[in-house]
Amino acid sequence: MATTNISRVQADGINIFYRHAGPTSPDSPTILLLHGFPSSSHMFRNLIPLLAAKYRVIAPDLPGYGFTTVPSERNYTYTFANLTTTLEAFVDAINLKRFAIYIFDYGSPTGLRLALRRPQAVAAIVTQNGNAYVEGLGKEFWAPLQKAWASGSQADIQALAGALTAESTVWQYLDGSPRPEAVPPETYTLDQALMDRPGNKQYQLDLFYDYRTNVELYPDFQRYFRESGVPVLAIWGKNDTIFVNEGAEAFGRDVKEGRFVLRWLDSGHFALETNEEIVAKEMGEFFEKVKVFG
Repeated sequence: MATTNISRVQADGINIFYRHAGPTSPDSPTILLLHGFPSSSHMFRNLIPLLAAKYRVIAPDLPGYGFTTVPSERNYTYTFANLTTTLEAFVDAINLKRFAIYIFDYGSPTGLRLALRRPQAVAAIVTQNGNAYVEGLGKEFWAPLQKAWASGSQADIQALAGALTAESTVWQYLDGSPRPEAVPPETYTLDQALMDRPGNKQYQLDLFYDYRTNVELYPDFQRYFRESGVPVLAIWGKNDTIFVNEGAEAFGRDVKEGRFVLRWLDSGHFALETNEEIVAKEMGEFFEKVKVFG
């Protein structure tokens, strides 16, 4: 099995940590893995070696997550537009020209914003509980955020801090999983430890409030699906209450016929914790079916 390496690169004034494996040639078929909240590239630790036998696989930590470090003098503002600018700089720094993207949770709007900026660069999309439709927003989870978006009040925004607790992080990993005992505790423990760093929780609240700008872009994402012809594999944890099943099905409205595949997983939000082999297999078959890399 391929070894996963770790590296750092300067991009957008930020020291970006990333995991990578597989062929090193710039011409190799490449997959860019984009993590979600509150995780990092660590969530892909089991998937990377399964893909790396055939693909060049790259998984960065976005600012505010994992082991990427943002200098204080950078005065970085945590918005999804800025995360995308940083990701775009990262792609340039390591000379990625064309690649498939795997999008999950926060990785979805970040990756799709990148696709809007560079449509010719994105060869395919694998969305694992990565939403782009209003109907994909689970009502109970998103109601407090929608309240904060509507009011803009600091009281409503600060009330969202309950989603930053250890209890909430554990819940995200275990809720909906048919085998919670198979989810290693180091996953949510690492996420929480990194989120508990000084100042980080305010960054997370800033992103919670800014998420409304992603919802505003949903029509643009959907237009991109229709007009670009990009192939999409939606591989979805069917028990997820954050991004619900209607969001997975909705991709079929806009992705061109014959270019969309939907697969269900018996899992919750963090589907890779118990389904990495199934996901790797489905990805390989999908890339072959739609001839993503020729």
